[in-house]
Amino acid sequence: MALRNQRILISGAGIGGPALAFWLRRYGFEPTLIERAPAFRDGGYMIDVWGVGYDLVERMGLLPAALEAGYFIEHVRFVDEHGKRRSGFDGDLFRLALDGRFFSIPRGDLARLIFSKVEAETRFSTSVEGLREDAEGVEAHFNHGPPERFDLVIGADGLRSHVRECVFGPEKSYEKYLGYYAASFITQGYPHRDEKTYLSFSKPGRSIARYALRGGRSAFLFVFAKDRRIPSHETSRHKAILHQTFGQDGWETPEILARMDETDELYFDAVSQIRMPQWSKGRVALVGDAAHCPSLMAGAGSAFAMLGAYILAGELHKADGDHTKAFAAYERRMRPFIDKQQRDAERFAPSFAPRTGFGLFVRDTVLNLMKVRLLAIWFTRRNFANAFDLPDYS
Repeated sequence: MALRNQRILISGAGIGGPALAFWLRRYGFEPTLIERAPAFRDGGYMIDVWGVGYDLVERMGLLPAALEAGYFIEHVRFVDEHGKRRSGFDGDLFRLALDGRFFSIPRGDLARLIFSKVEAETRFSTSVEGLREDAEGVEAHFNHGPPERFDLVIGADGLRSHVRECVFGPEKSYEKYLGYYAASFITQGYPHRDEKTYLSFSKPGRSIARYALRGGRSAFLFVFAKDRRIPSHETSRHKAILHQTFGQDGWETPEILARMDETDELYFDAVSQIRMPQWSKGRVALVGDAAHCPSLMAGAGSAFAMLGAYILAGELHKADGDHTKAFAAYERRMRPFIDKQQRDAERFAPSFAPRTGFGLFVRDTVLNLMKVRLLAIWFTRRNFANAFDLPDYS
């Protein structure tokens, strides 16, 4: 049987989009990848790779390069205003509990490795402005250039997906705000370095973490509670909010805020989930955060984007390009797993920045119990397992 719907537009060159392009090309489809940014974006916050994410990195042939680019965190340490340890645990407990299949890597570094495997037309500075579907395909209108026709369109353009807005309606219909904001940046030459250590300082309702990267770089992550959404999208306003929120804190906070003021690359966004009753409509489907963002706090959004890409491409291959069958099968396989992961992520999110002093005490008490190795292994397997029985589409 001839392969149907070969020409596929993918919006978003983060992790899910390139992963989808990789698998589609392997199965004989013709993906075109577009990205609104003017160039490939790397950097970003540190993510952990384990479970299904580890399996997919391995299946894509990227594991040796990812391990070389990655980090093996030896200590997770929470400190007080004077830098004295309050709680923490050894990083090797995660690797022991997860059979050694665990490492950390900056999100952008993993994205670049995936992108390096893509053999498909890629257009930067390009975004979808509108989509018009008919019985034969989809006419895509872009921010510049003439419209083009594709057989299918896939939105892999993240939490703030424009494809989702064009086809499924406004973001507010699907976003579940979890009551927190997160910000991150990377700087060069920060004087305080604790190699192979994730170091965090917390006050009620807010926390700052740092970790040392290669080449003299350091990465920082802010998390803070906020009952209401912040309407501004301006970096200067975001920096002012971080000063207002953290400006009176001790430890290294003044130095970190000063470094933040010097950077032009500040990630700042709400900690939210995307919950949709369906991930496809006609000839358009969504993958990754655009479809089912679990929230930054879940620590596995990149893995779930890779999983969605693998399943969607595989089901299209299995159905010989019949999108009606493939999209339905994609949701059947993915949704029970994603629903559970989203529930777990929502439950886990407050542990990043407990809102009260008592909450901080409880967190520190639980983390200090991780010194008991058998208890730590049980806790890790219970709370961080995201195993998924990957089908073989070859």
